[in-house]
Amino acid sequence: MPSFLAGRDIISIKDLKREEIDEILRLTDAFEPLADKGSDMLDGRIMAALFFEPSTRTKLSFESAMYKLGGSVIGFAGPMGTSVEKGENLADTVRVVENYADVLVVRHPLEGAARLAAEFASVPVINAGSGAEEHPTQALLDLYTIRRELGRIDGLKVALVGDLRYGRTVHSLAYALSLYDIKLYLVSPEILRMRKEVLAGIRGRVDVVETDDLAGILPELDVLYVTRIQKERFADPAEYEEVKGSYRLTSAMLSRLKPTGIVMHPLPRVDEVDYDVDRIPQAKYFKQVRYGLMVRMFLLASVLGAI
Repeated sequence: MPSFLAGRDIISIKDLKREEIDEILRLTDAFEPLADKGSDMLDGRIMAALFFEPSTRTKLSFESAMYKLGGSVIGFAGPMGTSVEKGENLADTVRVVENYADVLVVRHPLEGAARLAAEFASVPVINAGSGAEEHPTQALLDLYTIRRELGRIDGLKVALVGDLRYGRTVHSLAYALSLYDIKLYLVSPEILRMRKEVLAGIRGRVDVVETDDLAGILPELDVLYVTRIQKERFADPAEYEEVKGSYRLTSAMLSRLKPTGIVMHPLPRVDEVDYDVDRIPQAKYFKQVRYGLMVRMFLLASVLGAI
């Protein structure tokens, strides 16, 4: 039988029910051996990676996922050298490229761009990051990491730390976590508090605590999810200078974290996590990268109806 995701767009984590997310997390386990040995599941299929802004992990992760499933990849990284430089709009780019590919993976600096692309495309569109809005596949790999490392999501205490205003990864993750029975701490400087529309979407569904005191809650946490301050999203450089380096994790500080707790980060990091943290057993951010490959392999196989 085809997957419940066959032919669907993946634009927002809010488009998925908890039952569907749980099924994605469960079925991704089967892709672990394929991440090592490869497969011909998507032989003859083409993925177009339309990346209008910089990316390392997300772009390479999707490309690697497609290649490991036997498919091919076309696309670009940045508008330079494409018809976008000539003034072509996103809708026209999508309507052209869909003739060359079976699935479009789109990253764009403007909020709403991925949903716009999906409206014009006749093939599935996967949102690989839309401005400061959402990053749904990152949220899925984050949930998968928590489930793999801790065995569950329900019943945990989770802190999202850092840039909660501009960090699209924490927006999608907050929406996803609100489907589970958890306690959610939102830790940030005042000017980087979680966006009002995200708070409105999760309040009443999950126990939420906003604070700027990370040290005070560390011993309670099962998951510490750290993000960098998104310098490129600030309109005022002085505002960035005011908050950069607000939180800096060290191995000494994390000695107060539960032995069973985990430290996560969507990467790239700047100065918010010391390199000495890499050596502690709770650090799971490089494992997230591996899990992300597996999740994206499942998603590509699913939306293309290969499962």
